[in-house]
Amino acid sequence: MDIQLWTIVFRTVLVYIIILFIFRLMGKREIGELSILDLVVFIMLAEIAVFSVEEPTESFMHAFVPMIVLLIIQRGSAFISLKSQPFREMVDGKPSMIIREGKIDEREMRKQRYNFDDLMQQLRENGTEKISDVDFAVLEPSGKLSVFEKQGNGGEKGFITPLIADGKVQYENLKQNNRDEEWLIKELQKRGYENPKQISFLTVDNQNKWYIDEYDEKR
Repeated sequence: MDIQLWTIVFRTVLVYIIILFIFRLMGKREIGELSILDLVVFIMLAEIAVFSVEEPTESFMHAFVPMIVLLIIQRGSAFISLKSQPFREMVDGKPSMIIREGKIDEREMRKQRYNFDDLMQQLRENGTEKISDVDFAVLEPSGKLSVFEKQGNGGEKGFITPLIADGKVQYENLKQNNRDEEWLIKELQKRGYENPKQISFLTVDNQNKWYIDEYDEKR
């Protein structure tokens, strides 16, 4: 086996270890829930890996440095996503309500380039027999359709949206629930909270049960 072939074998093993290490540092996410940024990083890493193996005469640093830069970009964007909801929505997207109270929102479907074949396929995958059984259906940023059937079709399923996330009031969700910020502040004060920023995550279900998670609360 000549030296160049040994170099290819060595680089293949080394690249495998490096990419495995990078993926571990990128955090735990299911393949179907990767953000667009994650997907771009994965594709670029694959291209760099191929380059480093197919061009054994090139310095390995020409492949290693871009891999580290991509890791820094991904880690940096993940940190910004934790701190900034607008950035997170720009990169990951927002959930889209496809069916609301049993009515299909064709305008939202067109906006998301989502057709009726897609809708029916995902309803079948959910085990839903017909659209009339559906109360709400939400197209998640991952492309998965979350289906909430009407009461009496699969039990007491309630559609729950966060009213506070990362300490920020979710005005759009309040509007969808026919509520406003004034109502939310009053309800929080009844429960001993003066500021929404004290709360990490808050939801209210259709039976008026409140779930409140405080920031960095002691376990």
